[in-house]
Amino acid sequence: MNNITKESIAKDLLSIQAVFLKPENPFTWASGIKSPIYCDNRLTLSAPSVRKNVELGLANTVKEKFPQAEILMGTSTAGIAHAAITADILDMPMGYVRSGHKDHGRQNQIEGKLEKGQKVVVIEDLISTGGSVLEVVDVLREAGAEVLGVASIFTYGMQKGVERLKNANVINYSLSDFGTLISVAAEEGYIKESDIVKLKAFIADPQDSSWMSL
Repeated sequence: MNNITKESIAKDLLSIQAVFLKPENPFTWASGIKSPIYCDNRLTLSAPSVRKNVELGLANTVKEKFPQAEILMGTSTAGIAHAAITADILDMPMGYVRSGHKDHGRQNQIEGKLEKGQKVVVIEDLISTGGSVLEVVDVLREAGAEVLGVASIFTYGMQKGVERLKNANVINYSLSDFGTLISVAAEEGYIKESDIVKLKAFIADPQDSSWMSL
């Protein structure tokens, strides 16, 4: 586990295009924002060697950063598989939080057995503005859980997300981040050195599309 670094995870994500950089031909997010980066960490599940590194990295994060953890809870849907595999490595119980209550049966939003007062680590694939993971944290806290923090695969490091997590008193540890990724991408030839200026301008203010003309 010790040789899993932010740089090695960044290389893994780039190699399978789980993170894809196109500063010259940006993606359009659902929000309408023009973005030079697209992230789909679900692809790690289809790449066994990358998946192994990711899950070992998440397990290592839980062991080192949250040694008191008693149960892992995945975000729905992207975090569920990662929570399950990580929990298997650590021999821990796990569950997941739905985006809303079921409309049948017991109408659960939390799946899996969660006791009041249990110490929980949330497993997430991607942190951007922090909204979706904080919704999960809120549900768990309302159910009486003690949320120790979040272990995630990748974070954009957007200021809005950083501030929202801080205000909610939520600690997040990501296996890799935007700054590491663009540095590795330039070294590996995925992007030009000149693209770094555009990428940094985008992440500083995603709402401002002027980065495209830099």
